[in-house]
Amino acid sequence: MKLSTIFQQRAAFDFNFQEKRKDYDQILLWVLLCLLAFGLIMVYSASIAQAGLTNFANRNVFFIKQAQFAIIGILLSFLLYRVPMWRWQRWTKLALPISLVILVILPFVGEEINGARRWLSLPGGIKMQPSEIFKLVTIMYMASFFKRRLDVLTDFKRVRWVAVPIAAGVAFILLTKDLGSAFVVLIIAIALLFLANLPAKWFLFVVGVGASVVALVIASSEFRMRRISVMWQPWKDPTGTGYQSMGSLMSIERGGWFGEGLGNGIFKRGFLPEAHTDFIAAVITEELGLITLTALILCYGWIVWRAFTIGKQARDLELHFNSFIAIGIGVWVAVQSFINIGVNISLLPNKGLTLPLVSYGGSSLVIMIMAFTMLLRVDFENRKKEQGISYIDPHWDKIPESQNHAANPETEEGQPENELTQSAEYHE
Repeated sequence: MKLSTIFQQRAAFDFNFQEKRKDYDQILLWVLLCLLAFGLIMVYSASIAQAGLTNFANRNVFFIKQAQFAIIGILLSFLLYRVPMWRWQRWTKLALPISLVILVILPFVGEEINGARRWLSLPGGIKMQPSEIFKLVTIMYMASFFKRRLDVLTDFKRVRWVAVPIAAGVAFILLTKDLGSAFVVLIIAIALLFLANLPAKWFLFVVGVGASVVALVIASSEFRMRRISVMWQPWKDPTGTGYQSMGSLMSIERGGWFGEGLGNGIFKRGFLPEAHTDFIAAVITEELGLITLTALILCYGWIVWRAFTIGKQARDLELHFNSFIAIGIGVWVAVQSFINIGVNISLLPNKGLTLPLVSYGGSSLVIMIMAFTMLLRVDFENRKKEQGISYIDPHWDKIPESQNHAANPETEEGQPENELTQSAEYHE
């Protein structure tokens, strides 16, 4: 083979490789992978003492389980990244009723841990938290509803039906004594209603109802009221309700700006319950300092900004389902990370929510990886749309024409933009 031919082939390969790299957001992908790796390191550091205190034969048990779930999530992401978003919209019709049924039976068949039945035991010793699934299903359902029925937002009698399954899901989650997850679902729903341009008076009505429900749930529980009362002054009850917050604040204070070094935290050794889950941010600060916690907050802020940017781009490209998915994921990450870190610094009462991609928790980790895979897929379809290739349901012509226009504003007469549209996604 001639040397010139080799160089031509190499140049063609480099060009194709560079073009391939433009199909997805490399920076976002690497940030997520680094955050996942950082989470595994901190789970290992925070959980060794916890495993020893609970008499596990293998003190690495939490790290091993978390690593297994991370591998499961990554393997799923390889498969799900190739799934076009219109398939996710179809799957919503099945995912919503299934998730609601699971939430209905959970108070009766769920495994009770720390006085709450939030987990469903599966074969192989796996425990699943259905509320984590419902967070993603909420985003999928509302994105699908608004994509198909943007015209009903001015008719309250019709748009109110979007709230029925969400309200039912929130109620069932509250029955499992999981106010934190119920609150996250509520905020996601309210944010997407706002972004869908729900009329102001109806939006304020929804916010008022949601706030009233949360206030009523808190006021009806003596334990939750005690948490509120010591939220900013945990030293008022240092051996009771304020015990975890006191341990978290002392852990953060000990770490200072630069920390005591990885693995050198002492409050995780029995003085800080749930150090590898709810209070992992305190462990991070004690061992790696406030500077690392600040960097982590900025990292989450950047991810949320990137999700909103991808969602706005999808909206500008008239990919409305994709837009709501991306923005919904951004809201989810913002609310959950804010609550978790807020609990660690005693700004908010303890709500039992994980820090995305960092805290220990199999259901949370796998579902969050799935959500970020969808976000990367939305970005991928945005880039393809800019190149003139759309990913549209090949069975779109079976939908009645009256729904076709409302559901698919991105193409005329509900047809693909070009000849490549159906073939490109059909072989996806």
